[in-house]
Amino acid sequence: MSVQPFHIAFPVDDLDAARHFYASILGCPEGRSADHWIDFNLYGHQIVAHLKPAAAPRNRNAADANAVDGHDVPVPHFGVVLTPSDWKQLAERVRAANIAFVIEPYTRFEGQVGEQSTMFFLDPAGNALEFKAFADLGQLFAK
Repeated sequence: MSVQPFHIAFPVDDLDAARHFYASILGCPEGRSADHWIDFNLYGHQIVAHLKPAAAPRNRNAADANAVDGHDVPVPHFGVVLTPSDWKQLAERVRAANIAFVIEPYTRFEGQVGEQSTMFFLDPAGNALEFKAFADLGQLFAK
Protein backbone atom coordinates (compact mmCIF):
# COMPACT_ATOMS: atom_id res chain seq x y z
CA MET A 1 0.00 0.00 0.00
CA SER A 2 1.52 3.27 -1.13
CA VAL A 3 0.19 6.19 0.90
CA GLN A 4 0.53 9.84 0.00
CA PRO A 5 1.04 12.35 2.82
CA PHE A 6 -2.08 14.13 3.96
CA HIS A 7 -2.35 17.81 4.89
CA ILE A 8 -4.55 19.27 7.59
CA ALA A 9 -4.74 22.80 8.99
CA PHE A 10 -6.31 23.33 12.41
CA PRO A 11 -6.87 26.23 14.82
CA VAL A 12 -4.83 26.87 17.95
CA ASP A 13 -5.06 29.69 20.45
CA ASP A 14 -1.36 29.78 21.39
CA LEU A 15 1.43 29.09 18.87
CA ASP A 16 4.10 28.69 21.55
CA ALA A 17 2.04 26.04 23.33
CA ALA A 18 1.39 24.30 19.99
CA ARG A 19 5.10 24.41 19.13
CA HIS A 20 6.03 22.84 22.47
CA PHE A 21 3.34 20.15 22.28
CA TYR A 22 3.83 19.06 18.68
CA ALA A 23 7.62 19.44 18.52
CA SER A 24 8.76 18.53 22.03
CA ILE A 25 6.12 16.06 23.20
CA LEU A 26 4.92 14.41 19.99
CA GLY A 27 8.34 14.70 18.34
CA CYS A 28 7.14 16.41 15.15
CA PRO A 29 9.92 18.27 13.34
CA GLU A 30 8.97 21.86 12.60
CA GLY A 31 8.85 23.00 9.00
CA ARG A 32 8.07 26.45 7.68
CA SER A 33 6.38 28.99 9.91
CA ALA A 34 5.20 32.59 10.03
CA ASP A 35 3.68 34.85 12.65
CA HIS A 36 0.32 33.06 12.53
CA TRP A 37 1.07 29.44 11.58
CA ILE A 38 3.56 26.57 11.97
CA ASP A 39 4.04 23.50 9.75
CA PHE A 40 4.88 20.22 11.50
CA ASN A 41 5.89 16.83 10.14
CA LEU A 42 3.58 14.31 11.83
CA TYR A 43 5.02 10.94 10.78
CA GLY A 44 5.49 12.18 7.21
CA HIS A 45 2.24 14.14 7.04
CA GLN A 46 1.95 17.92 6.94
CA ILE A 47 -0.09 19.40 9.75
CA VAL A 48 -0.38 23.16 10.17
CA ALA A 49 -1.29 24.94 13.39
CA HIS A 50 -2.98 28.25 12.55
CA LEU A 51 -3.39 30.93 15.21
CA LYS A 52 -7.17 31.45 15.49
CA PRO A 53 -7.95 32.01 19.18
CA ALA A 54 -11.72 32.31 18.75
CA ALA A 55 -11.88 29.15 16.61
CA ALA A 56 -9.77 26.85 18.80
CA PRO A 57 -11.95 24.21 20.51
CA ARG A 58 -10.44 24.63 23.98
CA ASN A 59 -13.57 23.83 26.02
CA ARG A 60 -14.83 20.45 24.81
CA ASN A 61 -17.91 18.82 26.29
CA ALA A 62 -19.94 15.62 25.93
CA ALA A 63 -21.84 17.11 22.98
CA ASP A 64 -18.56 17.00 21.04
CA ALA A 65 -18.42 13.19 21.21
CA ASN A 66 -19.94 10.02 19.78
CA ALA A 67 -20.33 6.80 21.78
CA VAL A 68 -18.04 4.04 20.46
CA ASP A 69 -17.32 0.84 22.42
CA GLY A 70 -18.49 2.50 25.63
CA HIS A 71 -16.18 5.50 25.14
CA ASP A 72 -16.99 9.10 24.29
CA VAL A 73 -14.96 9.60 21.11
CA PRO A 74 -14.23 13.28 20.47
CA VAL A 75 -15.51 14.64 17.16
CA PRO A 76 -13.80 15.99 15.18
CA HIS A 77 -10.38 14.42 15.64
CA PHE A 78 -7.35 13.54 13.54
CA GLY A 79 -4.23 11.43 13.89
CA VAL A 80 -2.09 8.77 12.29
CA VAL A 81 -2.04 4.98 12.06
CA LEU A 82 1.34 3.97 13.48
CA THR A 83 3.30 0.76 13.78
CA PRO A 84 2.62 -1.03 17.08
CA SER A 85 6.08 -0.12 18.41
CA ASP A 86 5.73 3.58 17.45
CA TRP A 87 2.25 3.59 19.01
CA LYS A 88 3.59 2.22 22.30
CA GLN A 89 6.45 4.73 22.33
CA LEU A 90 4.04 7.61 21.70
CA ALA A 91 1.74 6.43 24.51
CA GLU A 92 4.75 6.39 26.85
CA ARG A 93 5.80 9.93 25.78
CA VAL A 94 2.29 11.26 26.32
CA ARG A 95 2.13 9.63 29.78
CA ALA A 96 5.59 10.95 30.69
CA ALA A 97 4.46 14.47 29.75
CA ASN A 98 1.47 14.10 32.12
CA ILE A 99 -1.03 14.67 29.33
CA ALA A 100 -4.46 13.35 30.24
CA PHE A 101 -5.92 10.79 27.89
CA VAL A 102 -9.49 11.38 26.74
CA ILE A 103 -9.51 7.64 26.05
CA GLU A 104 -6.69 5.63 27.63
CA PRO A 105 -4.64 3.43 25.30
CA TYR A 106 -6.43 0.12 24.72
CA THR A 107 -6.97 -2.56 22.08
CA ARG A 108 -10.27 -2.93 20.21
CA PHE A 109 -11.49 -6.08 18.46
CA GLU A 110 -8.79 -8.15 20.16
CA GLY A 111 -8.32 -11.44 18.30
CA GLN A 112 -10.81 -10.36 15.61
CA VAL A 113 -10.63 -8.89 12.13
CA GLY A 114 -9.49 -5.27 12.40
CA GLU A 115 -7.75 -5.64 15.79
CA GLN A 116 -6.33 -2.22 16.62
CA SER A 117 -4.87 -0.27 19.48
CA THR A 118 -6.08 3.29 19.95
CA MET A 119 -5.71 6.30 22.23
CA PHE A 120 -7.13 9.81 22.30
CA PHE A 121 -5.81 12.98 23.88
CA LEU A 122 -6.08 16.73 23.33
CA ASP A 123 -3.50 19.28 22.25
CA PRO A 124 -3.22 22.47 24.36
CA ALA A 125 -5.90 24.19 22.23
CA GLY A 126 -8.37 21.34 22.72
CA ASN A 127 -7.95 19.69 19.31
CA ALA A 128 -8.61 15.96 19.67
CA LEU A 129 -5.99 13.53 18.39
CA GLU A 130 -6.31 9.78 17.86
CA PHE A 131 -3.40 7.48 17.20
CA LYS A 132 -3.95 3.87 16.16
CA ALA A 133 -1.88 0.77 15.47
CA PHE A 134 -3.18 -2.34 13.73
CA ALA A 135 -2.03 -5.86 14.54
CA ASP A 136 -2.23 -6.39 10.75
CA LEU A 137 -2.13 -3.17 8.71
CA GLY A 138 -3.69 -5.09 5.83
CA GLN A 139 -6.92 -5.04 7.87
CA LEU A 140 -7.08 -1.24 8.02
CA PHE A 141 -10.35 -1.22 6.05
CA ALA A 142 -11.54 -4.75 6.86
CA LYS A 143 -15.22 -5.22 7.73
